Amino acid sequence: MRSKTERRLTRILSMIPWVIANPGAEVSEVCERFGYDRRDLVADLNLVFVCGLPGYGPGDLMDAYIDEDQVVIDMADYFSRQLRLNPAEALGLLASGMALTSTGQAPPALESAVSKLRDVLLPDAEAALSVDLAAEPEVLDSLRRGATDARVVDMVYTSLGSGETKNRSIEPWSVFSAMGNWYVSAFCRSAEGERVFRVDRIRSTLLTDEQFEPPSEIPPPEVRYTPSEDDVRATIRLGPSARWVAEYYPVEELDQHGLIQFSASDASVPAKLLLRLGSAAELVEGAETRDRVAKIRAAILFRYS
Repeated sequence: MRSKTERRLTRILSMIPWVIANPGAEVSEVCERFGYDRRDLVADLNLVFVCGLPGYGPGDLMDAYIDEDQVVIDMADYFSRQLRLNPAEALGLLASGMALTSTGQAPPALESAVSKLRDVLLPDAEAALSVDLAAEPEVLDSLRRGATDARVVDMVYTSLGSGETKNRSIEPWSVFSAMGNWYVSAFCRSAEGERVFRVDRIRSTLLTDEQFEPPSEIPPPEVRYTPSEDDVRATIRLGPSARWVAEYYPVEELDQHGLIQFSASDASVPAKLLLRLGSAAELVEGAETRDRVAKIRAAILFRYS
């Protein structure tokens, strides 16, 4: 259930203390230990270079660079020792962990960590600390039962891109939450392929008695898009303020300077994104997307005129 950003951050936070503890580490050694290629290592060091403590003046930021063939990270001693939380930070961390474990999605390692933190910080946390989450959508129960019992679920779903509402039959694999939304990962019989559906776009569900055979290896529960041959593809150049798109969406990065290929089942998806980004992004190639941008822009202008 980890996004590209989470995986990148985890690797950076693992790499920094090791480099600090091993001065003179060579690029090849860092790449082998942490699964980097040289280009990605340089990109992460450039990111670390603009990070530091509040104040963010020249004396507060870390130095991170490659000197000849050695990886150097300076002015980052606070990463070389174990993090010490103040009471408010520890309580917030415990509450967040308890919130995630209450959804039934937490991996065993997190459940163990939360239990240990609770025993040390607040032994009576179950009685003294209440984690109140928003009410779950009604359809979650049938989706979870479908995933647990390997039963087909019929649903009415409104597409995010086209806005069309259709009946779909899915073979649910897992139900999970991410980025503030609930999702179901499934094999969609209508699309004849793997799909991830946002639960808040499901209008109704019907748990059938039909069984299905789950795959031997279920894909990890994470927000992703599976491109197909019929997809609309748009090549987009992202400006510095729009680089978050490459981290947030499942895109193919074509170079190191913000050139990406965006795939979607409907041209409205990249078109709406481009309108949202404005001058921070440029459509390089994609006739269908270009036409859809023009139509949506014209509709918006007409409404306001």
